[in-house]
Amino acid sequence: MSLDIEQIALHQLNKRDEQTLDVVLRDTLLTPNASVDEMMAELHRVYSAKSKAYGLFNEDSELKEALRSCRKGDDDFLSFSRAATGRLRDELAKYPFAEGGVVLFCHYRFLAVEYLLVAVLSSRSSMRVNEQLDVSSIHYLDINHADIVARIDLTEWETNPESTRYLTFLKGRVGRKVSDFFMDFLGAGVGLDTKAQNRGLLQAVDDFCTEAQLDKNERQNYRQQVYTYCNEQLQAGEEIALDDLSEELPPWNDKKFKEFTQEQGYQLEETFPADRSTLRQLTKFAGSGGGLTINFDAMLMGERIFWDPATDTLTIKGTPPNLRDQLQRKSGK
Repeated sequence: MSLDIEQIALHQLNKRDEQTLDVVLRDTLLTPNASVDEMMAELHRVYSAKSKAYGLFNEDSELKEALRSCRKGDDDFLSFSRAATGRLRDELAKYPFAEGGVVLFCHYRFLAVEYLLVAVLSSRSSMRVNEQLDVSSIHYLDINHADIVARIDLTEWETNPESTRYLTFLKGRVGRKVSDFFMDFLGAGVGLDTKAQNRGLLQAVDDFCTEAQLDKNERQNYRQQVYTYCNEQLQAGEEIALDDLSEELPPWNDKKFKEFTQEQGYQLEETFPADRSTLRQLTKFAGSGGGLTINFDAMLMGERIFWDPATDTLTIKGTPPNLRDQLQRKSGK
């Protein structure tokens, strides 16, 4: 599966002081070669593997209009990238964490889909030993830890303008409003809420099991079937397809799962991305806080683990051997 670069531009944002970011703009597009191809293949791979949020352009998005002009041929890609870098500098300069970096704009094709990827890549220092066994310092782009990245599915945007998933961006780390300034730069709002779709699916599964009056084992088996399908889709890089999932599950009173979700108004998309952390709740209970972390299989609830909501007390019968060993040593028994 090859990635074909159509056009690629690099510019630079340099932090001069706490309030100033200088812009260094290239006068020409980057010429694709083996190194450029390798860099973009790695960036595409890293980006595709990370958790992303979905967005769509606002009506007054400057970037949307500039991109539309570029796609029509009214403006060239280099000019588009230079102007966009200036707007990005203006947004990024509003935040004290702004560090600058290499600004990358790449128009490429992958599996017959056109994309525009925009990223701010940081540089890192490292050491190398050359053929004469001398040690020297080198700088490299830290692609694996890139977190200021957005990608527009140009094919989806142009063929399906009502879509809520043609624009994706990486979620910022805790304490950093990365997604805030990037959304402002893109002129975009929140699109498809992946977590909400997955939470809606879980609620529909629980409600379906209740409606069908399944006992504890039947309910857990049903949830396990849902998890198995969704996890296989996640591992394959595919989305959850409501039709396919419904076919995997046994019906109740000749009513398929999808019919139930439509009748009850869960507003699930026909297809939507799987969210690992949400889906895990189908088979496990987990939580942490106040120095306590608890994680156990859902099937243990009511058998070895009991919760009293009145006192908010969790009772565990039969502790894991390694934990029991630690407790015994600590108590001296």
